Amino acid sequence: MTLTELNNATASEAYTFFEQACAATAWIRQMVESRPFASESAVSESAVSHWSRMSEKDYLEAFDAHPMIGDVSTLRKKFANTQTMASAEQAGTAQASEDTLKSLHALNHAYLKRHGFIFIICASGLSAEEMLTALQARIDNNREEEIRIAAEQQLAITLLRLKRALPDKDPE
Repeated sequence: MTLTELNNATASEAYTFFEQACAATAWIRQMVESRPFASESAVSESAVSHWSRMSEKDYLEAFDAHPMIGDVSTLRKKFANTQTMASAEQAGTAQASEDTLKSLHALNHAYLKRHGFIFIICASGLSAEEMLTALQARIDNNREEEIRIAAEQQLAITLLRLKRALPDKDPE
């Protein structure tokens, strides 16, 4: 979608577009209401500004729209609304060893049990081993710290998705 198309889209179409970037309903509504945007950078600036005012409930709603790292079947079944923008985000798990995938699986479940939400990381460009190392480093954090870190990671994911979804310029 181009910036012009986004600005001219119906509220429902814009909602669907933003929902693919982040599943927090309050954030989506604020992004839809912020249109029209003067530039792609204005979209990003609004995304950051609105995200900074979200509550823990909103963060958890966004987190819930993610599959566990490496769980491709969950991605396909449960999160079809974000699949278009998110399809390449876990590419690093495709080449992972069986041991690494088993460790990711076990630690992801331990993380969920400890914190009450899945491990969120901006996985683009990261190998499975790098994701595992980050998970190992973060699993013992307290919940408050993990909410903060995961919210930062969610924002990075959202901005990356928006950047991928909006070309630099409208076609001439």
